[in-house]
Amino acid sequence: MMVGGPLLMATVIGVLVIVLMWWLRKSALPFIVRLIPGLLTAVAALILFYIGFVQIRGFEGGAYGLLAFFLLVFAFVSVIMGTRKL
Repeated sequence: MMVGGPLLMATVIGVLVIVLMWWLRKSALPFIVRLIPGLLTAVAALILFYIGFVQIRGFEGGAYGLLAFFLLVFAFVSVIMGTRKL
């Protein structure tokens, strides 16, 4: 049950990032603009991992770590979508 909460939160945020990336890709914006959502998601995931590992620790910190891991997966998919040609 501990995995369900962070996975659900990361899925909601990740789907929003993927939809934004898809819209940016369809509107044929410059390369850097298409990468911004994925890079910001990756930075947010790293910050969440740091907060969970250093500041909070314990089981609650582990939940932050799981959230960060799932967000990194969505960020990776988003960056891959942004770098591919139409």
